[in-house]
Amino acid sequence: MTEAQQGRPEPDDASYGGESRTLEKGTAGSSGRKALGAPASRGRTTIADGVVEKIAGLAARDVVGVHAMGTGLSRTFGAVRDRVPGGRTSVSRGVKAEVGEVQTALDLDIVVDYGVSIVDVARAVRENVVAAVERMTGLEVVEVNIAIGDVKLPDEDDEDDREQRVQ
Repeated sequence: MTEAQQGRPEPDDASYGGESRTLEKGTAGSSGRKALGAPASRGRTTIADGVVEKIAGLAARDVVGVHAMGTGLSRTFGAVRDRVPGGRTSVSRGVKAEVGEVQTALDLDIVVDYGVSIVDVARAVRENVVAAVERMTGLEVVEVNIAIGDVKLPDEDDEDDREQRVQ
């Protein structure tokens, strides 16, 4: 004898064994509440621009051929800030992010080492930044604009070299 013949309704996919079930008021076993759904879908997560900037800055610095990040002025101010007791190195220097609800766009200012292929470095930076930001934030990276502001020559003093000599 089937369930329908015994007087019980046949289960359908929407109300029997499904992922979530909404019980209407007045049905058996109902306390008057509707199912809330999966815990992961309750609420909203927002990611600040600075978080994406830090992730992108660290990912860009990992690429071989990237000497520094930022324009000349921002690197100068950063070097001064780094020398102040209690100051920290800014990992987001040279990175600007615009973060939406599901997408982000990034602008990076980079100094490359002399002798490297700028095209190859830019491609590697894009790939590394997109992979890191999308993996860590879940945001879709729609564009990564890269501005090469300078080339570090082998015989040029670096801000870091001068700092080490002073200590």
